[in-house]
Amino acid sequence: MNPASIIFLAFAMSTDAFAAAVGKGSAMLKPRLLEALRIGLIFGVIEAITPVVGWFIGQAATQWVANWDHWIAFSLLLLLGLHMIYNGTQLQTETEEEKPRQHGFWVLAVTGFATSIDALAVGVGLAFVDVNIWVAASAIGLATMTMVTLGVMLGRAIGTVMGQRAEILGGVVLIIVGSGILYEHLSALA
Repeated sequence: MNPASIIFLAFAMSTDAFAAAVGKGSAMLKPRLLEALRIGLIFGVIEAITPVVGWFIGQAATQWVANWDHWIAFSLLLLLGLHMIYNGTQLQTETEEEKPRQHGFWVLAVTGFATSIDALAVGVGLAFVDVNIWVAASAIGLATMTMVTLGVMLGRAIGTVMGQRAEILGGVVLIIVGSGILYEHLSALA
């Protein structure tokens, strides 16, 4: 996997966290940069850890699926991409409640983990392709931290509609990355 693909993947993985951050930011009373950075750091660390865990799971299974690894990576990314597109198209109705100045650590950690399940599955898929998992995980974590920080700060201004569109875009990007992995493998066989 080339560096451009890793960067592309990292930003695709951060779009669902961005969507959640926009929602968190819009639910907060005037979020400050320090709070946005704290939320970004929590999400970024979690998002960086989960693909490594997935990669180790995938490495354990590599010997049994070596001939089909490109199809597995493509299928996982395709399904995750379609799931993100589906989630992005669902109408989200939230009632207006008292807006907090900050969210608690555990609420953010659970939200961060929920948005990083796809990174776990991507990590499994990355075990079947030639990629340095530490570089990929670092890129995913840094991209997520950046996107979440921006998402929180932009939350009140752009609202949840943009967050949903970002998730749709992220799903499309995951499908493109999966297709690229499949294409690289199939063209190497030709």
